[in-house]
Amino acid sequence: MIGKITPQMPEKLVAYLRPGAPGLLLTAGADGYATSAYTWILALDAGKVRFAVDEGGSTMANLQRSGQASLQVIGQGDVTFLVKGSARQLKPHLDAAAPYVIALYEMEVIGAKDQSWPGVSTNALTYAWPAEQREAMLAMEHAVYTEMRDAKS
Repeated sequence: MIGKITPQMPEKLVAYLRPGAPGLLLTAGADGYATSAYTWILALDAGKVRFAVDEGGSTMANLQRSGQASLQVIGQGDVTFLVKGSARQLKPHLDAAAPYVIALYEMEVIGAKDQSWPGVSTNALTYAWPAEQREAMLAMEHAVYTEMRDAKS
């Protein structure tokens, strides 16, 4: 499977993304150069994934212009995938993310590439909230994943 591009996400990746995980959202700018943005990602099934996008940035402009996106997912062990597809906005604002203005997008997967290397394990892409904000931000993140999962297509 390593290096192979599949038309849908393999079960290992779906299982990793089902509860929600951080990742990188990759888009192409009007100038043709890649841009990346940190995001929350959640898999609904092998062919559909949702992610969050900050309002007003170049990433949102790129998505509105082309509808094309890729998601770089790096998880513990050998979960290293690049997922690409066509994306559309589902909700302009995730209520659970307030006061931040973050939109919800849904991607129809057209390809998933296993980027793991034999004998090499990765560490998950992670972040740490400042101590004084940690509990509130973790609660918000949990609420965001719930809203992402429950939003109507």
